[in-house]
Amino acid sequence: MMMFKLPKNGILRKNKNFQAVYRAGKSYANRQLVLYVLPGKTGERRVGFAAGKRLGKAVVRNRVKRLLREAYRLNQHRLSSGVDLILVGRQPIIAERLPAVVAAFIQVCGRAGIVVR
Repeated sequence: MMMFKLPKNGILRKNKNFQAVYRAGKSYANRQLVLYVLPGKTGERRVGFAAGKRLGKAVVRNRVKRLLREAYRLNQHRLSSGVDLILVGRQPIIAERLPAVVAAFIQVCGRAGIVVR
């Protein structure tokens, strides 16, 4: 069994980093989530997770971010490096379970052309 960790330095946290990806990045979406992709300045892949207020209260938003984080964590080895990503949850993701979220994540990454192998 392989273990995949989320690297601490591979997470976007600062507002200016999020804004840069939102402004200059390209977006790809399906029913469950929106993926923003920006070719990064560094050679490594960085990712941010977002769930807006309209999804619901904090408990719901935190669950959505956990689902997105886990979908990314399990599939990060498939993605090309040198990109900044932001994953944003949409309303239908609230009712979904992890396998459906993972499938949606892989689909949207494929559309964005960042899947390697």
